[in-house]
Amino acid sequence: MNDAPANFLGLAEPEHSKGWSRNRWQVIILFVFAAHIALVFLFGEKKPVVSRAVTNVPTLQLANEGDELLALNDPTLFALPHQRDFASAAWLKIQTNPPPDFRWTELPRWLPLSADGLGAAFSRWMETNFFASHPLDFKPALMLSTPTPPVEPMLPQNSTMQIEGDLAQRQLPAQISLTNWPFADVLSPCIVQALVDATGNVVSTVILTPSGYAAADQRALAIARTLRFKPSAGLTIGRITFNWHTVPPTTSP
Repeated sequence: MNDAPANFLGLAEPEHSKGWSRNRWQVIILFVFAAHIALVFLFGEKKPVVSRAVTNVPTLQLANEGDELLALNDPTLFALPHQRDFASAAWLKIQTNPPPDFRWTELPRWLPLSADGLGAAFSRWMETNFFASHPLDFKPALMLSTPTPPVEPMLPQNSTMQIEGDLAQRQLPAQISLTNWPFADVLSPCIVQALVDATGNVVSTVILTPSGYAAADQRALAIARTLRFKPSAGLTIGRITFNWHTVPPTTSP
């Protein structure tokens, strides 16, 4: 009978583990180190380092030079010139006179100029030098002529009639001649409003602006009523302006 316990399943017992290998330990150490660095960067303070103020420390301060007791300890106080002795007011405050500046300039003094002598030298030169003159008659003399524009009267010499508005589209079959009025003054244009039917006959006439002479106004109404226009599709309204020309009235002997 064997000393080892018998396996009732007939399987060999597994060998006991000998522990982690070296490579596994290195990986674990690197992982822990990386985790530590990551935690430091995540939770560590990112504030800049500020130096603390130094307080409550002993300080050393030199005595003031103006102290009279310390001035007496100076061995050269009476042997050498000192800035606080009786003669310091003279040799420490020496007044220096600046040397004179010889680079000075005088104001310009212009020479007097006489207007009578201007051009005298040129006149004397012209008197002593003569130049031969040659007439330059290369072209004949120009014959100038002044055009005489025709003088037209500013005002018309005869009375005129002008048709305006929609009535101007309907032409007159014949030209109408107007007579001049013997009157001592200028007459204003007489404006007559006319209504023309479809056949061309004047139905109604009204004076809008009188000329200032009753006889001329009545003559304008009579002429407007006798006008005959070309036929049209309907009624037409327009204005007829009579520009009367006046002549001096004749006086009977």
